[in-house]
Amino acid sequence: MYDLIIIGGGPAGVSAGIYSARKKIKTVIITDTFGGQSLVSDKIGNWIGEVEISGFELGQKMEQHLKSHHEGIDIVEGDFVEKIERIPGDTPAFKATTRNGKTFEAKTVLLTAGSRRRKLAVPGEKELEGKGVVYCSTCDAPLFGGMDVAVVGGGNAGLEAVEDLIPYANTIYLLHHRDSLKGDAVTQERIKASPKVTVLLNAETKRIVGEESVAGLEYEDLASSERKTLAVQGVFVEIGIIPNGDLLKGLVALNERGEVVIDHKTQRASVPGIWAAGDATDVLYKQNNISAGDAVKAVLNINDYLRGVERE
Repeated sequence: MYDLIIIGGGPAGVSAGIYSARKKIKTVIITDTFGGQSLVSDKIGNWIGEVEISGFELGQKMEQHLKSHHEGIDIVEGDFVEKIERIPGDTPAFKATTRNGKTFEAKTVLLTAGSRRRKLAVPGEKELEGKGVVYCSTCDAPLFGGMDVAVVGGGNAGLEAVEDLIPYANTIYLLHHRDSLKGDAVTQERIKASPKVTVLLNAETKRIVGEESVAGLEYEDLASSERKTLAVQGVFVEIGIIPNGDLLKGLVALNERGEVVIDHKTQRASVPGIWAAGDATDVLYKQNNISAGDAVKAVLNINDYLRGVERE
């Protein structure tokens, strides 16, 4: 039996693995790939210590750093956990079952499975992902300097993406399929005050156009049923995220969005023996650097837990 199972290989999972190895916690980390959502980003400019790095290169560096501690932890790569169960008994213990039918048992579990961006599911989106179709304005807005871009989404995420783009983009179209925006009124006022921003309501995205990169976005004007095309070089999809906290459904408390509810001081979930860090939790800000730091915090607390140490 392991002391710890880490689920996920993004910034949170890798950071947790490195710290658990340094603390000599008997650990297995299970991940399909290394790098998390950032793998699709062409350039990342906000990862601390790197002026600019691609998502692919960041994933490689994470993997290399983790595997440099190969004597401290076991790594199961190319697989992912499909089920977590509590092992009956007086002391908390858990069993993880993977897609490939492997099982692992441990005294504690740290979920770092992140989240997945809600997709538009329209033609061209998948083909042009990372080639002008992006899902993180904080990460990618500076890459679209002087360009015309579209933001799809009428909630706070969409409005904040527009704000992120205003210092960089030439023209910004904000498309929302309803007749009014959902985001905060004060943010709406700020973006509408910018001459760069055009708000298109009752606009349902139908297709993203382009060969090697984004060249346009086709939408339907729901008021007139007319199809229209915007000549843009970037499409920011900001229609929400889906947290990968469902692995713990029935074991721990989840909120209405499906995020794991944690103690933000320790990263503990609602039952003993389970922790979570990163985008799968109810943390307010979803960022790589925050996920990494929260995972470190979780491992330090797990180490205390395994040693029977309680800290105030």
